[in-house]
Amino acid sequence: MVDTDGLRELLSFARTPGHGVYRDLHEVRPGELIRVDRDGVHRRRYWQPGYQEHRDDLDTTIRTVRELLDDIVRRQIIADVPLCTLLSGGLDSSVITALAAAGLAEGGGGPLRSFAVDFVGQAENFRPDSMRDTPDAPYVHDVVKHVHTAHEDIVLDTATLMDPLTRSAVLTATDLPTGMGDLFTSLYLLFRSVRERSTVALSGEAADEVFGGYRWFHDPRVVNADTFPWVAMLPQSQRTVLDLDLLRSLRLTEYRADAYRDALAEVDHGPDTDPHNRRMREFSYLHLTRFVQILLDRKDRMSMAHGLEVRVPFCDHRLVQYVYNTPWAMKTYDGREKSLLRGATADVLPASVVARMKSPYPSTQDARYEQALRDQLGRVLDDSPARVLLDEREVRALRESAFEHDGFGASRRSIEQVLSLDLWLRRTPTRIVG
Repeated sequence: MVDTDGLRELLSFARTPGHGVYRDLHEVRPGELIRVDRDGVHRRRYWQPGYQEHRDDLDTTIRTVRELLDDIVRRQIIADVPLCTLLSGGLDSSVITALAAAGLAEGGGGPLRSFAVDFVGQAENFRPDSMRDTPDAPYVHDVVKHVHTAHEDIVLDTATLMDPLTRSAVLTATDLPTGMGDLFTSLYLLFRSVRERSTVALSGEAADEVFGGYRWFHDPRVVNADTFPWVAMLPQSQRTVLDLDLLRSLRLTEYRADAYRDALAEVDHGPDTDPHNRRMREFSYLHLTRFVQILLDRKDRMSMAHGLEVRVPFCDHRLVQYVYNTPWAMKTYDGREKSLLRGATADVLPASVVARMKSPYPSTQDARYEQALRDQLGRVLDDSPARVLLDEREVRALRESAFEHDGFGASRRSIEQVLSLDLWLRRTPTRIVG
């Protein structure tokens, strides 16, 4: 059963820690211990990002980051089952791959296996979009040559991404609609292929949250916005496909604003009085306690659906705590995103990856995928349990909107949201109550 509060949490993109979507169902927060006895439920936070004075100079900070990463990766490549890395050709996954390969070689093992996801025709027909300047494949192969991994590309086509059984399996694994479409489906399919060869994989997930890698960390409009950064950066042109009466009753703007203020109230600034440093500490805290939960939840659910263990070295609490308290000026000392990470690891990477701009997890640009989404949208209009949540006129306009060829485009995001809600209500015994 999903009530009004559950719908607010589902649709607001606030991602309140501990808050479930189904009525009376709560999540255990990261860094939290729950004990249940005859006297009731007892919750205790044993760790969260907190203020500590940073005393190291820049050279020492860069060296410490590298020492921490070397130790973390050495610990996480210990496995008595086949191990691999997930490689996108970006800085984060390339760092983990390079350090893991070195660690295995030191122990007399190797070569390290690596896997990347790609889409049919993407490298040849790539177009820069709102979030990505370059395709992944050339950088992936640069790393493979530089590090000498035993590599395999997992190349997906539109028919595979749109397969009804796969999309249903993704929903079963998530338990909730996601609205992120192929960003979930492709990861599910990648992990299915990886699990046929390996049992443990290392991922570069969470480096952007730790080191300030997202483009909006460096966008004054988003930094100064009075809301969650990932909400502020959404396309202003994104259609409102939800029923207007429903939106008025949910009051999502107020709900999101309350959640945002609650999040900021948790931040410990210590004696720091520098306004920009305080704001960037808040920015980092929001990502480490809210946004990264979305990504780690996706990673966990898609991987464990196949029995694949995916480890995330960048989430080691020692690294998180150290970098969290590093002044923002040090984190951007060379005027780029993730300066500390790049400075600490450039010696193990090909020059192309060191110079590459941030590029998020890939999304297909195939026009046939967009067309398939719009075809499904037409069926939703004809018959769907989700129609009670939707503005039918807006959904029809959405179906006729211009193609974007962009996984983060406003129309495509909205179509994915509608289809996800439809599949959720068709496949899951869910009752929505006021």
